[in-house]
Amino acid sequence: MSILGVSAPSDTVMEAMKTGGKNYVEIADLVDKAGEYIANLLESEAAIVVNSASSGIALSVAAIVTEGKRRKSERLHQEIIPKNEIIMLKGHNVQYGAPVETMVHLGGGELVEVGYANEGKAAHIAEAINHHTAAILYVKSHHAVQKNMISVEEAWQVAQENHVPLIVDAAAEEDLKKYVQISDLAIYSGSKAIEGPTSGIVAGKKEYIDWLKVQMHCIGRSMKVGKESTFGLLQALDEFFVKQDKSEKEKESLEVLRDLNSINGVEIKIVQDEAGRAIFRGRVYIDVEQANVTATEVNEKLKSGEIAIYTRDYGVRQGFFDIDPRPLKDDEIHIIKDRLKAILLGGE
Repeated sequence: MSILGVSAPSDTVMEAMKTGGKNYVEIADLVDKAGEYIANLLESEAAIVVNSASSGIALSVAAIVTEGKRRKSERLHQEIIPKNEIIMLKGHNVQYGAPVETMVHLGGGELVEVGYANEGKAAHIAEAINHHTAAILYVKSHHAVQKNMISVEEAWQVAQENHVPLIVDAAAEEDLKKYVQISDLAIYSGSKAIEGPTSGIVAGKKEYIDWLKVQMHCIGRSMKVGKESTFGLLQALDEFFVKQDKSEKEKESLEVLRDLNSINGVEIKIVQDEAGRAIFRGRVYIDVEQANVTATEVNEKLKSGEIAIYTRDYGVRQGFFDIDPRPLKDDEIHIIKDRLKAILLGGE
């Protein structure tokens, strides 16, 4: 979770960051060579390291809106650019720590929401395209509405049929090669699935990446990424492509939480990530009438204990929260279970 610093990079990633930080490099050369290396790994035409997936949205929008023109880029928010509309499904305009629409406007785009909170069709996007349209933005995220929304492949088809660039925000996705094949620009977080330092990647068509590089001397100057982060990200990527899939083991580790089903008003389920990733979490449902405590109250007590335990608490108003096993070590899942049991039984 971003509020806890996202991930904990390996010792080798930290060593790579130290190497990058303690040595001088020609930054422009590092940008090009790192981009080439990442593009080869992701099987994309080109790539660039940015300081976060969030900035990747703003920079991608700015690149396409300005078409790589230096004057337009330097005066991005001072002069009107007629072709600046960014079409996005209403259910994708989410708050992920900042609103997606804020990043769009930061990049000089004018957001055009289409569809509805519970319905997003290809036709909603296609019928909104006009001579002011600069790009389509698709957000692939567990934060986004999943119900009754078209897939990224369907959005890509609309983009191709109408000759409009498609930007895909795939910040937390684990399939790094997939989205560059079905978009013009794909955005990834360097610190989520990749488990690198705070950073991001924008990969895709070379022309658009070249346009984006112009932004590094404009709004991107306020979002620059340090050489140490670039070194760390490259090491994390090398490790990412050889690391073992632990999803089944993580899923199995959650079984210990089922002991809590014996407590009145508590139900434990193991659920898969909403966006379809191979990520499993323990979902703790609390019936306030039977348990005499709300999910919100339990969640707050978990955070305020001697050992602070943070859950994925997006569903507390619906009576549940999730336990994510991915960052846990050794017997920490048992610590969480015991703490939950104490709270739910009133011993705290």
